[in-house]
Amino acid sequence: MPSTESNSSESLAVRVPLAIKKRGGRKIVVSPDGQQTWAPTRPRVDNTLLRAVVQAFHWKDLLEKGQFATVSELAEAEKLNTSYVSHVLRLTLLAPDLVEAVLDGRQPPTMQLQPLVRQIECDWLRQRRAWI
Repeated sequence: MPSTESNSSESLAVRVPLAIKKRGGRKIVVSPDGQQTWAPTRPRVDNTLLRAVVQAFHWKDLLEKGQFATVSELAEAEKLNTSYVSHVLRLTLLAPDLVEAVLDGRQPPTMQLQPLVRQIECDWLRQRRAWI
């Protein structure tokens, strides 16, 4: 019976087009068309996004209670840039189901803090279309 193994010293190169990207502090495998090809089965909490959402609602509460009259006062008290505080406060405009998804670690892998605060829509339906 002939052997199916080759004793040849030839090598075979296999090229698999993929990329490894960082999302929320974790590395994931992404295919060439940008689709995530592998994801952890457990929720993927993006701690940066989570902290920002929690901070935004805390700051909103402080402003609504009158502890600070303006965003500038709040930023000064927190020793942060006014622009940063304003951007993060926009996260309070997120649809409730998107906030819940962030809290549970079920947010879409493309939902990251910087693009989110720069392009947030006030309309919840448009938000869902953009991020889900």
